[in-house]
Amino acid sequence: MQKPQLLGPVMATPNGTVVHPAYFLLVGIPGLGPTTHFWLAFPLCFMYALATLGNLAIVFIIRIERRLHEPMYLFLAMLSTIDLVLSSVTMPKMASLFLTGIQEIEFNVCLAQMFLIHALSAMESAVLLAMAFDRFVAICHPLRHASVLTGPTVAKIGLAALTRGFAFFFPLPFILKRLSYCRAHTVTHSFCLHQDIMKLSCTDTTVNVVYGLFIILSVMGVDSLLIGFSYILILRAVLELSSRGAALKAFNTCISHLCAVLVFYVPLIGLSVVHRLGGPTSLLHVMMANIYLLLPPVVNPIVYGAKTKEIRSRVLHMFSQGGRRAG
Repeated sequence: MQKPQLLGPVMATPNGTVVHPAYFLLVGIPGLGPTTHFWLAFPLCFMYALATLGNLAIVFIIRIERRLHEPMYLFLAMLSTIDLVLSSVTMPKMASLFLTGIQEIEFNVCLAQMFLIHALSAMESAVLLAMAFDRFVAICHPLRHASVLTGPTVAKIGLAALTRGFAFFFPLPFILKRLSYCRAHTVTHSFCLHQDIMKLSCTDTTVNVVYGLFIILSVMGVDSLLIGFSYILILRAVLELSSRGAALKAFNTCISHLCAVLVFYVPLIGLSVVHRLGGPTSLLHVMMANIYLLLPPVVNPIVYGAKTKEIRSRVLHMFSQGGRRAG
């Protein structure tokens, strides 16, 4: 089969001619051959199936169980929806790369994937912050919880998370399109990221560097600081409780959220640090990016399903009904 032409549209701008490639080349995991990549596709497909079924189950259970129509569970449904879309944006293309070895991804498709990955990550960060605020109000001001986090307020928070994720990251494809790409066209991950595409340009990337740093600090940076501050206040309130049992019970309601925060932010911070340090993309870069994007959609449903009694009992009920029908 004939390969597509490497150089794509050439655009005239006031500053000169901008050259865009017809496609970028994705890379799997550095140092691994085609056979290893082929076999890695099967656990990746299993992870995608697990993420899809787990997140769909959580959204479905929260939707049909009226007693779960509380702020904590509504935010969880938002988180699961974001994870569902995020895994669908990354995992199928990655599995296809591993299975078939076809590396090409069209220039505009790559930019669209990049936008969705970053925007959805920002939305997930905002929802995690909203969940931290919910736990803060529930533990530190329990009598005001129902009046502060009403249904309309939760809906507005969800809309704000969606709008912020879209607004902050919408310019990224356009500031990448203003660059010329006349170097190698190999993206050093299995998906498209802003930092990775930017490095392939042979023109000045100052605007991309400054704007990229601005949004990572003003979105994920601010969110992580506010989540940390919320937990400092929660911990102080818990330690002030006279009963040890009450303190453990109160803090136990935060365990699932803490796990979700750590699974999301630890790889994100690590990935940001290794990218900012510069140098050639290594196996560490690639593995951190894979963990950051692939792990939360798989782990979050398992953690919340195991730790949330209402969701766990509903899942077990569904399985027991299925077993009776099969019998």
